[in-house]
Amino acid sequence: MQERYIIGIDQSTQGTKALLFGEDGRLIHRADLEHEQIINEYGWVSHDPEEIYHNVIEVVRKLIMESKINTDAITGIGISNQRETSVAWSRKTGKPAGHAIVWQCARAKELCARVEATGIGEAVREKTGIPISPYFPAAKFAWILENRPEAKKLAEQGELCLGTMDSYLVFRLTGGECFQTDYSNASRTQLFNLHTLTWDEEICGWYGIDRMCLPTVTDSNGDYGQTDFEHLLKHKVPIHGVLGDSHGALFGQGCHLTGMVKSTYGTGSSIMMNIGEKPVISKHGVVTSLAWGMNGKVSYVLEGNINYTGAVITWLQSDLQMIGSAKDTEQLAAEANQNDQTYLVPAFSGLGAPYWDNEAAAAISGMSRTTGKKEIVKAALECIAYQITDILDAMSQDAGVQIAELRVDGGPTRNQYLMQFQSDIAGIPVQVPDAEELSGIGAAYMAGIALGVFQQESLFSQMNRKKYMPVMSGEQRDAKYAGWKAAVSKVLTSNRS
Repeated sequence: MQERYIIGIDQSTQGTKALLFGEDGRLIHRADLEHEQIINEYGWVSHDPEEIYHNVIEVVRKLIMESKINTDAITGIGISNQRETSVAWSRKTGKPAGHAIVWQCARAKELCARVEATGIGEAVREKTGIPISPYFPAAKFAWILENRPEAKKLAEQGELCLGTMDSYLVFRLTGGECFQTDYSNASRTQLFNLHTLTWDEEICGWYGIDRMCLPTVTDSNGDYGQTDFEHLLKHKVPIHGVLGDSHGALFGQGCHLTGMVKSTYGTGSSIMMNIGEKPVISKHGVVTSLAWGMNGKVSYVLEGNINYTGAVITWLQSDLQMIGSAKDTEQLAAEANQNDQTYLVPAFSGLGAPYWDNEAAAAISGMSRTTGKKEIVKAALECIAYQITDILDAMSQDAGVQIAELRVDGGPTRNQYLMQFQSDIAGIPVQVPDAEELSGIGAAYMAGIALGVFQQESLFSQMNRKKYMPVMSGEQRDAKYAGWKAAVSKVLTSNRS
C-alpha cells in the first residue's frame, strides 16, 4: 500500500506556504511565495485576495513538482490562515470587492469610536470576549460596507460574502460550493457569541452587517468540501482541517490541556493559553476566543496579540537600513552594552493587548550619549519579549494559574539572544521545537487525524524541543521590567497631559 500524504497550506501575512507531510507526520517538503504588502499614504495595510489565491495554487504546484510525489497519494488538505484580515467578495463570481484589509490595519478606528460612543462596548465584550477595536473584522466589514459601493451593492442584491482569509480560500478552492469558516476564525470576528456559539444578531445589527453575508461555522476538523487546485490533481481531495494560524500553532505545539501556553512569533505575535471547555472573560486586557471545535465540542483560550514582532526587525532592516538581514540582530544585540537602558515601544499602529490604545505612538526612550546601533537593535529585540511578558502576566491573573512554561514557534525563535531574554524576563522556561511552521503543522495534523492518516497519541510525542532556562537574577529582571513599564506609560494617551 502506497504512503498517504497530507498537504498543509499556511496563508500568512507575508506569504503562503505549502507543506507536505508523510504518514509519520514529518515534514517532507515545503514551497513558499510572498505576496505584496500594499501600504498607502495613510498607512492603511491591504492585500490582494486574487494574488493570494493564485499563490496558493502556485505553491501547491511547486510542492508537487519539487517533491516529485505521486499526486494520487494526496489524501487531505489542512489550511491555516492569517486571521483578522477581512475580505469581501461576490457569491456569484468569487471576485473580491476590493483589497483585503489586513489585521494590522487601523483604518476603522473612527468607526470603532463611533460604535463605542453608543455605550455597547461592555455588551460586545461580554458576548464575544473581545473589546471594540479596529483590529477585528467586525469593524473592518462595517468599514467596507460604508466605503466600497461595490460591496454595498452586492449586499443589497444578497450576493455579498464577508469573511476571513480561510473562508475566502475555501470558497475559491471548492469553486464556490463551500462558504464556511471554523470556530477559531469565527471567534476572532467580534460577531460570534462565545456562549451561544452562533453569529450574534444584535451585534451584527450594531455594525450594520447582515448575518446572511457571513459563512457557516463548522468544526475545525470538519468537512470543507473538496478541491483539485485548479486541476493540478487528477482527483479532488477533501479539505478537512481549518484553523486560524495561532490556533493551528497551539494545536501543533501539543497545547491540548488546560493551562498550557504558546506564543507564535511572526509579523506580530499571538500568545494563547488553553483554558478548557468554559470561557473566562478577561479583566486584565487580554481577550477570550475559541481554540477550536472538534467533533462537536469546543475549547476556549485566553489570548493577547501584539502587532510588532518580526515587523520590528523588518523596520530595522527596510526603513532604518540598520541591519542587512534579520540574522544580524542576534550578534549585534549580544555585542551591545548590556547596561544600556534604551527601550523601544513599537506602537507604530497603536498598542494592542493588554493596553488597547489605538492612539499610542511609537517611541525610543532612555538613550544615553553612548547608545549606538547595537543598543538600538538590542532594544528592538527586547521589546518583543517585554510585550509577550505583559500578556503572560495578564493571562496568569485572569486564569488564576501560575504558568509553568512557554512553548514558542515562528522565525524569530531561531534568535538565541531573544529566546534567552524571553526566558529571563518572563521568569519561566521557554521551549523551542525542532519543527518549524507550527501553524501549518497544526492544521495539517488536524486534517490528517480527522482522515485517519495520523494517530494523535504518537504524533506529538516525536517532537524534540530546545529549552531555555532563566538565568537573570530576580532583582535585575524586576528593574528591567519596571523600566519597560515606565517607557510604555510615556506613550499611552491616557497619561498625556
